[in-house]
Amino acid sequence: MIYITGDTHGDFQRLGSKYLPQQKKMSRNDYMIICGGFGGLWDGGSRDQYWLDWLNKKPFTTLFVDRNHENFDLLNSQPEKYWNGGWVHEIRENVLHLMRGQVFTFSGLTWFTMGGASSHDIQDGVLDPADPDFERQYWQMRRMRAMFRVKGRSWWQEEMPNAKEYAEALSNLAKVNWMVDCILTHCTPSNIVRKIDPGYGTDQLTDFLEMVSQQCRFSCWFFGHYHDNRIIDDKYILQWKQFSELEFNKYSTVLLK
Repeated sequence: MIYITGDTHGDFQRLGSKYLPQQKKMSRNDYMIICGGFGGLWDGGSRDQYWLDWLNKKPFTTLFVDRNHENFDLLNSQPEKYWNGGWVHEIRENVLHLMRGQVFTFSGLTWFTMGGASSHDIQDGVLDPADPDFERQYWQMRRMRAMFRVKGRSWWQEEMPNAKEYAEALSNLAKVNWMVDCILTHCTPSNIVRKIDPGYGTDQLTDFLEMVSQQCRFSCWFFGHYHDNRIIDDKYILQWKQFSELEFNKYSTVLLK
């Protein structure tokens, strides 16, 4: 079984048996995939540890791509390992971060992964705690109810892929002749962004994904980020709180429920 959902933001209650009773029949070879918005590594505190241990004890294996608002200092400090054809961060034995620009093979399907996204809630800036005037600026922003974040606390520049990650993505796609079954991202190609809400705007990553969408042959593209549940142009599936279940026949045809 493969289930795919959207942003969890550190709240994993929807993955409990109350909302997903099917898990009683799942095993470690079945997967719950989160399209970014994971939020399970935020400050490394007791709450993080509780939910990560809770996920690790689930009968399925949890997989996720990263979003914009992840604590990349913590995420990138996790041990890396090679898993089913690509690189992952091993958060727990059964909780894996699918790193950017990878092509994995599991459950008889090939998956291209490219996490990351640009923040849309920093219109009023990003404050740096190292700035001598930080405290004054911070409380002034709070009083103004400004849209801002704090570097290294609620915003990290690693939210967007770097040149190495883009290059690795291109290299890995070339190795499979630009043919995969499914694509997992947090944001989506520029053309799809404009269909969802032109107000979001496009950027280097959405333009890169647009290029991928035009050159790559795939069956389904799953993404989160935009807080809605929609199917766009038949094969772009915007995930939020719903679950999508994937099945495949002996010819690896992907079916969406």
